[in-house]
Amino acid sequence: MTAPRSIPRLAGGAGTGKTTLVNAVAAFIPDSERVVIIEDTSEIQIAKPNLVRLEARPEQVGLAAVTIRDLLRTPCACVRDRILLGEVRGGEAFDLLQALNTGHAGTLSTLHADSAGRALARFTTCVLMAGIELPYRAIRNNIAEALDLLAHIERRDGKRFVTEIFAIKGYDAALDRYELESMYNREPRP
Repeated sequence: MTAPRSIPRLAGGAGTGKTTLVNAVAAFIPDSERVVIIEDTSEIQIAKPNLVRLEARPEQVGLAAVTIRDLLRTPCACVRDRILLGEVRGGEAFDLLQALNTGHAGTLSTLHADSAGRALARFTTCVLMAGIELPYRAIRNNIAEALDLLAHIERRDGKRFVTEIFAIKGYDAALDRYELESMYNREPRP
C-alpha cells in the first residue's frame, strides 16, 4: 500500500494524536519520493532516504527569524513529492493554500479544531491571519478546491480515535457552505 496523492488534513485538540497519526500515514509514502517536513519543533519522526527537514527559528542576536511561512515557500521552489507541515496555526495557511492550488499535491498537515467541520472554519481564519486582501468567499472556494480529505481525531478516557473523515466536494458561495461527503463517522463508545 502506498500513501495516496490526496492525504487528509488532520484536526483535533491538543494531545489527541495528530502527530502520531501523521507519522503512521507518512510511513506509507514510498521511499522513492522526496519528503519535505516543515515544523516549529521537530515532532514528525519518519525515516525516509530522501527526506529534508526544515525547522523554524525565532529571531536571535545577529540572525533574523525564519518562520513557517518562509520555510513553506522554500519547498515550492525545490524538487519534492510530499510536504508534511507540522501544524497550521496562522498565516502560513495562506502559503499552504497557495502551494496546494498550484499543483503541490500530496501534503499532510495538522490543525487544532473541535470537529472536522470547525476545522474548515479555523483554516479560513488562519488564511485571513496572513493579512492578504482576498474576498472571504474566494478564500473558502480556494480551500474547497485545495483540500480533499479532512479527518478529526479525539481523545476520551485516555483513548485516541478518528471520529470523522470528510471528503470536501466543493463550496456553495451563495449559501456560504462547504459541500462535504461523510466518509466515516464514529460515535465514540463510552
